[in-house]
Amino acid sequence: MILDSKIPQGPLEHKWDNYKKKAKLVNPANRKKLDVIVVGTGLAGSSIAASLGEMGYNVKAFCFQDSPRRAHSVAAQGGVNAAKNYKNDGDSVYRMFVDTLKGGDFRAREANVYRMAECSLNLIDQAVAQGVPFGREYGGYLNNRSFGGVQVSRTFYARGQTGQQLLLGAYQALMRQVGKGSVQLFSRHEMLDLVIVDGKARGIIVRNLDTGEIERHAAHAVVLATGGYGKIYYLSTLAMGCNGSAIWRAHKKGALMASPSWIQVHPTSLPQSGDYQSKLTLMSESLRNDGRIWVPLKKDENRLPNDIPENERDYYLERRYPAFGNLAPRDISSRAAKERIDAGFGIGPLKNAVYLDFSKAIKEQGKDKISEKYGNLFDMYLKITGYDAYKEPMMISPSAHFSMGGLWVDYELMTTVPGLFALGEANFADHGANRLGANSLLQASVDGYFIAPYTIANYLADEIHTGKISTDSPEFESAENAVKNQIQSFITIKGTKTVDYFHKTLGKLLYDYCGLARNKEGLEYAIQEIRKLKQEFYKDVRVSGQGDQMNSELEKAGRVADYFEIGELMCYDALTRNESCGAHFREEFQTPDGEAMRNDAEYQFISAWAWTGENTEPELNREPLVFEEIQPTVRSYK
Repeated sequence: MILDSKIPQGPLEHKWDNYKKKAKLVNPANRKKLDVIVVGTGLAGSSIAASLGEMGYNVKAFCFQDSPRRAHSVAAQGGVNAAKNYKNDGDSVYRMFVDTLKGGDFRAREANVYRMAECSLNLIDQAVAQGVPFGREYGGYLNNRSFGGVQVSRTFYARGQTGQQLLLGAYQALMRQVGKGSVQLFSRHEMLDLVIVDGKARGIIVRNLDTGEIERHAAHAVVLATGGYGKIYYLSTLAMGCNGSAIWRAHKKGALMASPSWIQVHPTSLPQSGDYQSKLTLMSESLRNDGRIWVPLKKDENRLPNDIPENERDYYLERRYPAFGNLAPRDISSRAAKERIDAGFGIGPLKNAVYLDFSKAIKEQGKDKISEKYGNLFDMYLKITGYDAYKEPMMISPSAHFSMGGLWVDYELMTTVPGLFALGEANFADHGANRLGANSLLQASVDGYFIAPYTIANYLADEIHTGKISTDSPEFESAENAVKNQIQSFITIKGTKTVDYFHKTLGKLLYDYCGLARNKEGLEYAIQEIRKLKQEFYKDVRVSGQGDQMNSELEKAGRVADYFEIGELMCYDALTRNESCGAHFREEFQTPDGEAMRNDAEYQFISAWAWTGENTEPELNREPLVFEEIQPTVRSYK
């Protein structure tokens, strides 16, 4: 398959303007004739649904939560990036573009990355107009802080709850359209399949999670804004409900899946404390602005952290990466922590963590200043752990977090299925092999507010004369029957093991062999073990209850069934990329001092995988990455 990224002509800084000048439009009267389905109501989903509703399209928005306000965007704490240069420290759109491209280890498209940096300028004004309470300096100006992988302050924040505040702004915009009648909101509904008619995305099959009823919904275009699949590891920073099923069902209907093995492990999570846990808690990367990360110089140290003198501490990020120190990018910081832990220098009851120490910052700035910046995070830490981070260092550990991989999309954010768009973390587009902190909220917002409204309109301009899409077609009936058959199959297995047992087993397998580090032998082993586990699942899983009623175990069973296939594809993707780049660290390809070794000569491309059926090898397609503005260099933060 030839992948057409549809990148506009012209200099990099003019590509987006050139696209908008030539994009097709739909006049206001005709917009009322066109229907759009939006799946997911986090920051990307709410913003595109609100934008399209405001423009006059008929929008149906779906979420499996009881309210859009509970979308996982609320968990993004530290901030959102924008190249405003308010600190006058040398920032610019171009510098942000370079930082993001380098941070992703030169495995992203130049045009997409530049557009995200360019649109960041508008986002802050949009959010302020919505009432987002960004942190401000004494004189009233918006404040900034720095994040990993950069040397400027470009991150706007609302204490440690930036994602929640941005989502509330998008939610208000969405609910305004719901009130006007341009958006219909379907909460507690889960997408279970994509419907394709004559080669185009024309609707979805959903399950009402309160009643169990299966419903058909049709539209001229479908937008997936359903987040990432990091919960595949079971223990992760993601909420229990997060899953990859929507994009995976679309993948099995023809949408290519890009770079699925690029999953970010966040360095600033609370460590696992026991087998009883179902998730891990994220502590904002913003804490690394003032916190210093260290481990004891002595192995198996049992003294309390405050009893360990300075000369017996290893500030390993400052030692290994002096130019960036504690703000080294997430992939590098996570691997460095794992290396210290594996070498026997871990701390805490399970020796699975490192220290994040604020004593120096508190001494220099005062407790009140630190509380002003991070107070709610310190309160959360105290509530969860019982320890006071004002008095002793936090304990943190790497944890699965963000999916850089996702559905392959072109410059218009459209997948390989015409009429199917993917926004935010559901696509692969802007972050390469590693996402820089505070770019997640940015991408979700600009995709929904500033990019997709143009590109979806460009597609819909040719759909004006199509007329209403009927749900009575054979394609809808076939998709609905397939969904019902799967639901019934789960109910009738009546095995002995819980869905959570299979999820935990799969998660540990992937973390061990396709996590922070990978190698050929381990990945081949993982593929075989995933297939065995999948066979066992379909023979011995127990799903109680019925399909025509509220049934959370049934919901989990469908998601875990998809995770087996996603996990297998992750391993294939990692196995076929014989290099180390960003979050993909192949142990066979590293420098003598343990740094990643990219192979631009052979692997300067995006892996885009096609579904070929059950228990068959997926088909690899390549989108070559062409760098015209800057040439890839050895990624160094030293």
